[in-house]
Amino acid sequence: MTEHLNNEEDAAVVYVVDDERAMRESLCLLLRSVGLTVVAFECAEDLLTLSAPDVPACVIMDVRLKGQSGLVAQQRLNSAHHPLPVIFMSAHGDIEMSVKAMKRGAVDFLAKPFREQDLLDAVAEALGAERERRAADHARRAIQDQYESLTERERDVMTLTVSGLRNREIAEKLRLSEATIKIYRSQAMKKMHVRSVAELVSKAHRLQQGSPSTGVGKTHVV
Repeated sequence: MTEHLNNEEDAAVVYVVDDERAMRESLCLLLRSVGLTVVAFECAEDLLTLSAPDVPACVIMDVRLKGQSGLVAQQRLNSAHHPLPVIFMSAHGDIEMSVKAMKRGAVDFLAKPFREQDLLDAVAEALGAERERRAADHARRAIQDQYESLTERERDVMTLTVSGLRNREIAEKLRLSEATIKIYRSQAMKKMHVRSVAELVSKAHRLQQGSPSTGVGKTHVV
């Protein structure tokens, strides 16, 4: 028996896009048999206008569709803020088409007919990657919220601390007393929920990766 891919605490949605009714229904039955929520569409346009729920999700899509092709739909999905992972299917797929799809980030490209387990494995991989991405995004947002709670001077001290300067050097640079710098540094570390400079450096690095335009790295010298 195939293990269920999700449960009530780990909800996920799989979107199926295929203009063949029999294939859509077959895929829906298979995916629901392992506990997944499935939403099916006959064309890519319907998928692209959907307001997706805030849960891990992926798309299983035929590469050749009536109207907008699967590859064009993938390109439009990729332009979204958080593009959904796509698993392509095709009875007429060729090497050039599959390479193009994979270069654009497709999880897999399955030639019809394919084994049910191959599809389920691809779905498990896609949803697993989505859960990891969402968890990383949530962690980055939490760090961003912590950083935004800092005062301008606390941000200055944090930036100079993570750059490797000591309290005395920071005090000289900001023209403040070393005792004052220690207070700002302590407050910044408390608000950033860290206990060591190493943890502060790690969070600053993740903050810069998630938002290059953040103020980390800029100081306001009086």
